[in-house]
Amino acid sequence: MPDQQRKPQDLHVPLHEEEISVSRREIKKANVQVALVTGTREQLIDEELTQVRVEIERVPIDRVVDVVPPIRQEGDITIIPVVEEIVVVERRLVLKEEVRVRRVSTKEQHRQTVVLRQQEAVVTREEPDSQSQAPPPTELKRHLKLKGQMS
Repeated sequence: MPDQQRKPQDLHVPLHEEEISVSRREIKKANVQVALVTGTREQLIDEELTQVRVEIERVPIDRVVDVVPPIRQEGDITIIPVVEEIVVVERRLVLKEEVRVRRVSTKEQHRQTVVLRQQEAVVTREEPDSQSQAPPPTELKRHLKLKGQMS
């Protein structure tokens, strides 16, 4: 009567069971090489250049002054007084000349072709021998067992 005392929710019937096994094996690695390749290319430079030059003009004055005049600016001209002291019975300053310095600025378009270097990395990979028909490095095996026993 023990079979009659069992309830239907206690009945277990395993139908199948899966098992897995993982294995690895080593395969020959490929060789990788990196090389730098340097080449040249021409590039046009198109830039505006500014050139500054100085013009000097000497202007004779020959005028007697009491004190040395200061250096002064008139527009884009810098005036530098040049004095000479002369000895007479009395002492006087004579303004001999003024040196006038003018800055002249010109602009011109400059074009020139220059050679620039350029480098790139070339990567080559050498595959392992194709004759050794090796399977992938990791192999996955799956087994399925069916059980038909009742418990």
